[in-house]
Amino acid sequence: MPRGNVQKGSSDIKTTLGRETVFKGVMRFKDSLKIDGKFEGEIISEGFLYIEEGAEVKADIKVGSVIIGGVVHGNVEASRKLEMLATGAVYGNIKTRILKIADGVVFEGKCEMIKDSDKIDIFSAPVEELKKTAQSV
Repeated sequence: MPRGNVQKGSSDIKTTLGRETVFKGVMRFKDSLKIDGKFEGEIISEGFLYIEEGAEVKADIKVGSVIIGGVVHGNVEASRKLEMLATGAVYGNIKTRILKIADGVVFEGKCEMIKDSDKIDIFSAPVEELKKTAQSV
């Protein structure tokens, strides 16, 4: 993905780990983070994460929203949205409320969609369906 073509919502990136950066450990941030280099460990935030094309991440990720253009080895959980660009590869399980996958993405793992528990109508669904829904939430 060309540098000037950053997705909507990511133009206000507060912190960038540059292409030559190698970081190991637990990364916590508040607003937004862009990874161009290599990261290994764990990433935790309610904010926005952008993994640039060419970046390599070996981590379990738990964020609000994420766009993946690089390679991720690990599980990814995005409470709001997860987007995989054509240059992206994910080797691990994903869990999100909204998922967007471009043509050409490499994805090896399981996908779980987060259900909005406020929209479950417990008075109109059959008992067996309610049991399944309750178990998946």
